[in-house]
Amino acid sequence: MNERRVALYGAAGHTGRFIAAELVRRGIEPVLAGRDLAKLAPLAAHYGLASRQVGATDAAGLDALLNRAEILINAAGPFGDTSPYLIEAALHAGIPYLDVTAEPFVAKDVFESFDRAESIVAPAFGFFGALGDLLVTAALGDWPGADSIELAFALDRWRPTKGTRLAGERRAGRRLVRRNGRLEIHEPTQAPPKGSWQFDPPFGEQPTVGEFSTVDVITISRHIAVDRISTWINQAPLTDLASADLSGPEAVDESGRSAQQFAIEAVVRRGSERRRVSASGQDIYAVTAPLVVEAVSRILDGRARASGAVTAGQLFDARDFLSALSPEPLSVRFWPEAVERKIPEAAVQPFGHHQDS
Repeated sequence: MNERRVALYGAAGHTGRFIAAELVRRGIEPVLAGRDLAKLAPLAAHYGLASRQVGATDAAGLDALLNRAEILINAAGPFGDTSPYLIEAALHAGIPYLDVTAEPFVAKDVFESFDRAESIVAPAFGFFGALGDLLVTAALGDWPGADSIELAFALDRWRPTKGTRLAGERRAGRRLVRRNGRLEIHEPTQAPPKGSWQFDPPFGEQPTVGEFSTVDVITISRHIAVDRISTWINQAPLTDLASADLSGPEAVDESGRSAQQFAIEAVVRRGSERRRVSASGQDIYAVTAPLVVEAVSRILDGRARASGAVTAGQLFDARDFLSALSPEPLSVRFWPEAVERKIPEAAVQPFGHHQDS
C-alpha cells in the first residue's frame, strides 16, 4: 500500500466507511480516526489499518494524528461541530483539508472564515456540493458567467442517515437561495415554488419542489458569476424524508451500497443560449467516496490548481474530473447539441416547468 498517508476523521460513519474502502482500493493508506475507538476497530482490523481515538476539540490529539499525514478528510458530522477544529488542525499541520458536509450554512461559514487560508480548505466535497459544482462548471465551459443556472435532482428513494436528518433539523427549514446576484435566506414561512422537470429515463417527467436547500448553491456561488440559481428536487425523496421510518440506508451488495438511484442535471443559460450536463448513478452516500478520493489523488499528485477556501470547480478541470469517474461510478453525459450554438426559445422550455406557490 502507498506510504502516502491520509487521515480520515469520522471513518466509522456511514459515508466514512465508503471513503475508507475507496482509499484502500486506490492503494492509499488512511489512518482511521474518530471519537469512538470501539467503532473504528472492526474497520481497522478488516483493512489492516491504524486507528486513533481523538475528539474533534482535542487540539493536541489532532496534532498527533496529523503529524505524518499529507491530507485530512473530515467525514464526521454534524460538521458545524467538527469542521472549525479540524480545519484549524489541518492548517497548523500545513496540509489540505476536505470534508463532505451537505450543510449549506456550515459550508458558507467555512468559506467566509477561511477565505485566506494558505492550504487547501475544500468543504462540501461530496454528492451534494462537489458534483453539482463540477457539472455546472463543465457546462459553463468558456463562458465567463451565466444569466441563470438550474440544478435538478431526482432520487427514486431516500432513506437518510442519522447525520442527514440531524443536519435538516439544524437548518430548521431555512433555505439559502441565490437571487439578483447575491445569497438570500428564505424562512420556512415562505413557500417554495413547485413545478416539474423532464429527466432522462428511468425518471422521466417528475413533479418537483424548488429552492431545494442544497450546498451546491454555496459552492457554485463561490466562483461563478450568475444572477440566479434555481435548485429543484423531485417529490418522492421528500416524502421519504418526512417518513417515521428511521432505519437509514439498506445495503444491497457487498460494497454496502443501497439500491437508491439518482440523477442530477445542470442547465446554464446566457441570453438565448443553453448548455447542459447530466450525471446518474447509485447511492448518493456511496458516490461521495470516489468524488472525494479522486480529489485527494489529484491533490497528492500535484493537479490541484488553487489554494485557500475553494470548491471542486476551482480546484480541478471539471470536465476531466467528471470524465475520470465515468462511466463508473457516474454516468456523465455532455450535451453537444446545447453547446456552441443558439437554441430557439421554444426548445429551451421542456426541462423545467415552474409555477410559484
